[in-house]
Amino acid sequence: MSAAIEKNHDYHMVEPSPWPFWMSVAVLVMMIGAVCWMHDWTPFPFFIGLAGVLYVFYAWWADVVKEANDGVSHTPVVQMHHRYGMMLFIASEVMFFVAWFWAYFDGFFRGDDIEQYARVAFTGGHWPPAGVELFDPFHLPLFNTLILLTSGTTVTWAHHALLEGDRNGLKYGLWLTVALGVLFSFVQYIEYTHAGFAFSGNLYGATFFMATGFHGFHVLIGTIFLAVCLARVYAGQFTPERHLGFEFAAWYWHFVDVVWLFLFASVYVWGSWGVALSH
Repeated sequence: MSAAIEKNHDYHMVEPSPWPFWMSVAVLVMMIGAVCWMHDWTPFPFFIGLAGVLYVFYAWWADVVKEANDGVSHTPVVQMHHRYGMMLFIASEVMFFVAWFWAYFDGFFRGDDIEQYARVAFTGGHWPPAGVELFDPFHLPLFNTLILLTSGTTVTWAHHALLEGDRNGLKYGLWLTVALGVLFSFVQYIEYTHAGFAFSGNLYGATFFMATGFHGFHVLIGTIFLAVCLARVYAGQFTPERHLGFEFAAWYWHFVDVVWLFLFASVYVWGSWGVALSH
């Protein structure tokens, strides 16, 4: 047992780790590769860096899981601080999406006269801009909404099954949630391939793809998060008393559910009405 664990206090003194350094190296290589790719050079460094990032994620989180399972590192005080950290992380994610909602609605809401004329120049006096072929909100977008709402129910089922010691219910709930997450991503891919506008076409296209695309990325991350939890369940981990990793995955999944409801209501439903802008 390490000296850090033997200390008589409630705090987890983290052992020296190589992963922060290697993560910074991998991200640096990935960003250099992204710049090279944008300038039509070679994308090879980007994918090398991405592979490095994914490997470091795996190795770093594997160490965290070991600490969570040793029975002494994650004391009640440490778990409380982890919860605070996750709450702050989700709060920062909320503000991230607030920025994209702001950018979207800024195409409609009136600012001062100079800003308003600038918007009209970009939108043609309408929001969404005239001529943009919009998605039917009650087709694929509504289907994806039902998928995410159902997945929120299944992950809650899994959580309650865990609290009640029902391992089979936990597995079934997680399997369904992961499957629904994959289905959502597939439907969004189909939607994007049939889009009647492009990211670079106009202000509407840019804000649409940034807002919905980043949400889709978060769904992908959440799906991986839950899949890892499922693997840990099959490894015999998580108990009704100790399941912080799964609890955080469930929080994150409910967060992406709520963000999607706002996206569906504002970008798809409200956006399909095509409100005219005043001069």
